[in-house]
Amino acid sequence: MGSRLQRVDEYIIKSAEFAIPILDYWRETVHAACPDVKEIMKWSMPFFEYKNYNLCNMAAFKNHCGFHFWLASKMSDPDQLLSGDEGNTGMAGFKKIAKIEDLPSEEQIVALINDAMSLIDKGVKLTKDPAKKVVKELVVPDYFLEAIEDNPDAEENFERFTLSQKKEYVDWILEAKSETTRLKRMQQAVEWIEEGKTRNWKYQR
Repeated sequence: MGSRLQRVDEYIIKSAEFAIPILDYWRETVHAACPDVKEIMKWSMPFFEYKNYNLCNMAAFKNHCGFHFWLASKMSDPDQLLSGDEGNTGMAGFKKIAKIEDLPSEEQIVALINDAMSLIDKGVKLTKDPAKKVVKELVVPDYFLEAIEDNPDAEENFERFTLSQKKEYVDWILEAKSETTRLKRMQQAVEWIEEGKTRNWKYQR
């Protein structure tokens, strides 16, 4: 049996006016497609769990909403609807959603939810691709960029950092062993970047 969380209600209500109907629509669609879904809050965002595994999540920002499937890299996605974060997360979804019409049809969303549920039923888990370790170009995950998007100082300072300074932060976040640790590191990173500090500022003279 699924469950709803009051903190998700509060998250939606506190979101920008344009985002409220979009978040409500996504929430209701997920619950309709997956009656056993459980709502939780992670990284200060609403997540939907199925059988204790991340099914998908949603987030509201200043001018848009974002929705991600955690097993997107394993999903079939025949209509190529999902836009990936790259990096090692395996996540992908719908980004820069400013109105419900920006999302795929309800039928397409439900099909993706069913696909993700099927993978979870089969015990499929995310695995890191060793090949990606040799890629020299730095790819910053979307959730990292979105975390600093609403903080002009942090966004500006991050752009000024050298490639190696950016990489230190990105690697630190991606190396987190748990979502709780990743959340704490992400929050700390935003604070330090806002202050213009590099990842290893404590050790610099």
